[in-house]
Amino acid sequence: MANLKEIRTRISSVKTTRQVTSAMKMVSAAKLKKAQDAILQIRPYAEKLSEVLSSLSANLEMEECSVYTQNRVPEKVLIIAISSNRGLCGAFNSNIAKKAIDLARKKYDKQLKNGKVDFWAIGKQGEKMLRSYRMPVAGSTNELFDNLTFNTANIFVSGVMEEFIRGNYDRVELVYNKFINAASQEQVAEQFLPIVAQKKDRKKVVNLNYLFEPSIESIVEDLIPRSLKIQFYKAMLDSNAAEHGARMTSMHKATDNATELIRELTLTFNKARQAAITNEILEVTNGAEALNG
Repeated sequence: MANLKEIRTRISSVKTTRQVTSAMKMVSAAKLKKAQDAILQIRPYAEKLSEVLSSLSANLEMEECSVYTQNRVPEKVLIIAISSNRGLCGAFNSNIAKKAIDLARKKYDKQLKNGKVDFWAIGKQGEKMLRSYRMPVAGSTNELFDNLTFNTANIFVSGVMEEFIRGNYDRVELVYNKFINAASQEQVAEQFLPIVAQKKDRKKVVNLNYLFEPSIESIVEDLIPRSLKIQFYKAMLDSNAAEHGARMTSMHKATDNATELIRELTLTFNKARQAAITNEILEVTNGAEALNG
């Protein structure tokens, strides 16, 4: 059994750790509220924009609408993995790395073997894990989370869209954590470019008597890049909210575990101290009997 000094030192160390995890939990909870509000506000807008785009393009051939809808043979693929810059959030980052690698191996196995798949990391932790798996990381844009706004996200995604237009990539995939609630995130892998055309259901298409200026084609062509930018920004906000939720949950569990460990160590300390006191009493008693004898 460890001596009393060692147990006392360990109890003090665990208490310090509990203070840190409890503080991190409260910080993440405060950040989560702001991040959650942001993603809940943009979701209805993004969904409505997608609905309008689908409605307008219902009677159009999507592949002829825009360069962003041209479905080419995916010879060169870009997978954008959105993780976080900081750790201590459970399996948040490792799940994204595994999801991205699994996507590449299952959907683009031939391209991956031929060196035609590039990974682009947004988040230091995801980049670190992708490199540890020896995946071809073409680059990273980790500073996006330092000042996450639509404008900063727009600068990055505009570059990605330009790469697709130039033909440097035939397929662009997004992998990120979708925010469900504070304790739950869903790993999502979705095709970003080219846009996947919605299946037309003639029964659901409503023939609205609208006049479009200059034309439906022009409006759709203008809406597509806007929709892509909103979609990417939504993915960033989803990941940001999911990160704070995962960290808050992880720190909550760590705080509870530290409290339980302190309880067990305190019990061990009391038993050890009681045993030491008992031994001292026995020694005194034996010594007194020896003197009397």
